[in-house]
Formats: sequence, structure tokens, C-alpha cells
Amino acid sequence: MIFVTGATGILGRIIVLELLKRGKNVRASKRPGSNINEVKHSYSFYTENPDDFFNKIEWVNVDFDDLDSLTTALQGVDEVYHCAAKVSFHPKDEKEMYRTNIKGTENLLFACEGSDVKKFLHVSSVAVLDNFNEKGELDEDSDFNPKLEHSAYAISKHLSEMEAWRASAEGMNVIIINPGMIVGSGNWTQSSGELFSTFEDNSFTFSGGSAYVDVRDVANTAIGLMDNNLFGERFIIVAENNRYADLAKQVRTRLGLKDARILSQSVLNIGRIANILFGWLIPKLKMVTKSNIEAISSFNTISNHKVKEKLNYQFIPVKESIDFHLNNYINDKKLKK
Repeated sequence: MIFVTGATGILGRIIVLELLKRGKNVRASKRPGSNINEVKHSYSFYTENPDDFFNKIEWVNVDFDDLDSLTTALQGVDEVYHCAAKVSFHPKDEKEMYRTNIKGTENLLFACEGSDVKKFLHVSSVAVLDNFNEKGELDEDSDFNPKLEHSAYAISKHLSEMEAWRASAEGMNVIIINPGMIVGSGNWTQSSGELFSTFEDNSFTFSGGSAYVDVRDVANTAIGLMDNNLFGERFIIVAENNRYADLAKQVRTRLGLKDARILSQSVLNIGRIANILFGWLIPKLKMVTKSNIEAISSFNTISNHKVKEKLNYQFIPVKESIDFHLNNYINDKKLKK
């Protein structure tokens, strides 16, 4: 039995689907209020037999603050894919991120110690990577630098990684993956699922960029790494490095919208001053923090060389990925009208 946490999220649901396609038995965690029908609907984008696969999932409600809940969920489990996490760059979500991302990971790994779990894959983020290699790229050796200013999200993912490395040092077979911005279908209003609505709703974008990857690639590489028993290592999972303006143009052109205006770093810094002065009055200004400005104004090259070499893997081009998922986004919007 394989246990996937965060199985209603944009990545967890596809890891579940890909495992089911391989004939695996899967137990999937959700919150009591999760909309699993939305997960079933999204499977129609990825397979001609969505109901057949969805009906094979063993869903369980899991409270990551409750060790008994985790122990019960792990009964008969020998592999864990830990995808559950809170993703946010808003200061109001800091406490929830620390509790979910760090304490949740710590509790899950503690519960694994007394179970039959043999393999554990932890989903982290490229947000924890700091130090550049001699090529000027971020790679698997780009360790987190605590002297730099980071978002609360990046700190929470770094500290949750530390929990996974601790378990690895104590004998657990652990793999850590660091995906870039995940492009997927469904879950349109949460975390990276908001990619298309963000580009649609905002007539401005930013001067920086990010590393992007199709959700199908993240799921397939994660499973490939586990199947190949590549324990005690970190793997960056990205397809390409792209500027926000280029993706915004692709999305907005397809939606019949004019090109987004690029906000310079100097304009954003004015917003940061406004945050200091008026953040208490205008909640949206709270997002204009130093670490957030740095993140959306920078454009770093992140290497995917290691995972491509280890698995002989070829990633879906980002343009092709955007086209596929944007088409699903448009069709879903039509359904709701």
C-alpha cells in the first residue's frame, strides 16, 4: 500500500493517478471538507477512464496534529509520498504554514518510525535554494542561506526538509524533490492552481521569472526516483526557466486580453513603503514585502541536469504544458457559465 498526503492538491492527485495507472494500491489523505469530486473531474483531463481510477482510491481523513490519526493512516503502508503543505506568500498565513509544513512533516515522520514504511518521498520547493554554482546556476548543492531574507514559505519548506534529513540520518529511506512552479489542471483557486486566473485577472506582471514544470513530469519523476531507490538525495524537478512576462503574454493572448504591463522593482519598492505606512488599512499591501519583491524581480537559472541524467528523463516543454492546461482552464470556465 502506498500513502499519498495532500492528495487533493494539484500534485498529490496526479501522483495518485500515476500510481494507480501502474497498478498500485493507493491510500490518499484529505481534509474532512475537501472536495474530492473536483479531483475526479480533473482526472478527465488526464485519462479516458477517470471514474475507474478514482474509484480505486482509498480516501482517509487525516489530522497532521494527531499522531493517532497518522498511525491509523499508515497501517499496512510501505511507501509514503508527502505532498501535503500550505503554500502562501501572505504574512497572515505564516503560523499555519509553520504548523502544517514543519510540524506536520515532523509528526508524519515520527508516525513512520513505528510503522512498516520503507520509503519516504518529501516534496519541497526550489524556494529553499540559495547558493549559486560556478556556472551561476542553482542546483542540488545550493544550500539554504539563513543570512539572506526569505519568505515564510521558503523558511517553512527549509525546516520541513530538515525534518526529512533528520529521519534520513536515523535510517529512513528518504528522497527530497524540489519542484519549480507546477503547471497543472484543476484546483484552480489554490496555490499554483491559481496560475491562469492570476495572469487573466491582472493587467500587470513582474520583471523576474521562475522555473516551471508540468505536474505530470513531477509525478512521473517522483515515482521514478522512488522505484530506482535513489535515497538520501535531493532532486530539482524543473523543465525550463521562464520570465513571468513571457508566460503572461502566452496566457493573455490565448484569452484575448492585451499584454500585461511590467511593474519595475522601483515601482514595487514604492508599494513596500505604502505597506509600511498603510498595510494595516489596505490588506492587499501586506503582500508587498522585501522578500516577495526580491522573488518576483529576480530571474535565476535553476538546473535540472541531475534528474535528467539519473532517470534519462525528457520534460514536457513549458509552452506545450501551458497550452494543454490553459485549454482545460478555459473549458472548465465554460462549464461553469
